[in-house]
This record gives sequence, structure tokens and C-alpha cells, in this order.
Amino acid sequence: MAAQPSLCNSPPPMESQGKKGADPRPPSNYTDLISTLPLEEGWAPMRNRKYQGFWIPQRALTGTLDMQQNFKARPDDLWVLSYPKSGTTWLKALAYAIMTRAQYPFHHHPLLRQNPHECVPMVDRTYSRGQAPEIEAMPSPRILNTHLPCSLLPHSIKSLDCKVIYVCRDPKDVLVSLWYFNNGLRPQSMEPIPFTKAFEMFCEGNCPYGPIWEHVLEYWEESQRRPEKVLFLKYEEMLEEPLRIVKRLAEFMGCPFSPEEEKEGVVEEVIELCSFDKLTSLEVNKTGKVLLPSIPLTNDSFFRKGGAGDWRNHMSSEMARKLDRITEQKLEGSGLTLGGVAVKASAAINGDDQALF
Repeated sequence: MAAQPSLCNSPPPMESQGKKGADPRPPSNYTDLISTLPLEEGWAPMRNRKYQGFWIPQRALTGTLDMQQNFKARPDDLWVLSYPKSGTTWLKALAYAIMTRAQYPFHHHPLLRQNPHECVPMVDRTYSRGQAPEIEAMPSPRILNTHLPCSLLPHSIKSLDCKVIYVCRDPKDVLVSLWYFNNGLRPQSMEPIPFTKAFEMFCEGNCPYGPIWEHVLEYWEESQRRPEKVLFLKYEEMLEEPLRIVKRLAEFMGCPFSPEEEKEGVVEEVIELCSFDKLTSLEVNKTGKVLLPSIPLTNDSFFRKGGAGDWRNHMSSEMARKLDRITEQKLEGSGLTLGGVAVKASAAINGDDQALF
């Protein structure tokens, strides 16, 4: 772990990065290609296009294609990745707090003034806005985010063996969180998507960045092949054992907590700073907004209940069994299991991003 001490010298938040006043650099024109891809409009206002086996939000595709073609990774980049609504906001906050703990006092930390998605930018969203120079201008080491599946990541990320932290979650809870989030994007004139319709689309894999099982499996398999480079986490385990997970994160990132830090309660301070209660109490997360192409998104949309098992309030037993059966079938033989973990939800964040959630 000592081989990467530079990770403890963290970059400043995005608000202080990039060239002030610089004109956005429009991404290349991929309109013709995008228009030929299969279209799914059941999650309106989000329109999804099937690209290389996954349903990618159309508004993210230009940035995705531009990122695939032009993003230049650095060996010390750290990637925080997930399927949408799987705990991204929480994981971003924790990774950023761990990385910056020696740089900022906890009572005056950037996370008290900025949403975690501002501190850890979503790269394809930034490319979609034509602001790739913001990413290029970030000092090393960078901590970055995307919801893209492993197979769609730019080649430079994999060729340089950048470190990756991936978090997954019970698909039943993912669906509930995604359903709420998507309905929150709809204008008042548009009726909410019936949950039964969202359920069927999700089971068929027709959902943003889906199918979820292929998304999770790609990163799971990478974590089995290269555990020193890909750390695979489960949201439910983060809820159940935050102390163990935070220490594991720090070790993986190359910033292990010293015995003195542990004795002084620094690990607990990181957990408290990033807790659901703390972040939802901040003004920036009550009234702030995130820039998205064409869709207004408020910071409070990234925080709902911050727990596990809420699917029980939305699914019948038959629906839950069906989704569990599909999950078991899709993951068969992989050694990975998802769902069914009972946990306490006192200090969690219902994440995500996203970036485009």
C-alpha cells in the first residue's frame, strides 16, 4: 500500500479545477451513429439507446463516445464505479473523505459545502457538456466516476491498470430507488411510471445502464482476476460494517489509517462526515443543483432513505421471488450472490448517483 502514498495528496474539488472562463470544447458529432441505435422510451423522460449490449441514456451517449475516443487515463487515477442507485453517492463521499483527511479538517471539509458529485466528477457527464478540459486539468491523483460497464470503459483505463472501486446492491432495492429517481425527473404534466411497468422493464434488462446483471458481473469477474486493482463492495455490507469497509477502502487506495489515526477516532470521523444524516442536513444537499444536459436535477434527489430492504414496501412476494430467480439465474456459476441481506440503515446514503445520475 505504501507504493501509492500520493493518493493521500488529493485534488481540490471540481469548483476550483479547470480553466476559469474557458469555452467548452464540444464533443465530436456522433448524432448519425446514435440515431441508428435501438431506442427505449419506457423510462421517459429518460430515453435509452442500446450500445454494445447496454441501454445507455441517450443524453449520455455523446459524452460516452467522446470519452471512449479521447479520454487519457493516468496510472494513479482512482475510479469509483457502480450501477446507478447502488450507493454511488455514499462511496464517492467516503473515498473523497479518506483521500483528503490529511488536507482538510473535518469541521471545514469540502463535503460540508459541496455535494459528493461535485467533489468526484462523472467523466462522461463532463464530456457530454463539452467540458473535457476540466477533467484534463485536474491534478493527479484524480478520483473519477462513471456508470459505464467495464466493457465500455476507455481502453486507456484498462491498459494502465488504474485502480477501481465498484459497489453493487440488491437489485430489488436498486429498482425501487431507480423508480423513485426517474419519476422525480418527470415534469408535473407527465404521469409517474407505474411500478409494475418499471418492474417488468427492469426484469427484461431494459433500464438505464442495464441489464444490471451483466453490469455487475463484468466488474465482479475483473475483481476475481485482479483483486489488487479492482475492489468489489456490496452496499449491504457497507451498511452492516462501515468501520471495516472504510479501513479496507483506505488500504486499497494506498492511504491506510495509521495506528495513531485509529486511536484518535479518525475512521469514525470519516464515517460520520459521510453519513446519511450528516449529508442530508447540509444546505448544499437541500437546495443545490447538479448540471445535467437538458434535465434539471437537485442535490436532494440523491438522498432518499439510505437503507436496505425498502423493496418490501413496493413488491409483492411473487414479484420479489421472480426478480430473485432472475438474479440467481444470471449470476449462476459466478460465485457472486446478491440480495437478501438484513442490515441496519442508520448511517447510509442512498447513493447515486447519478450521474447522469
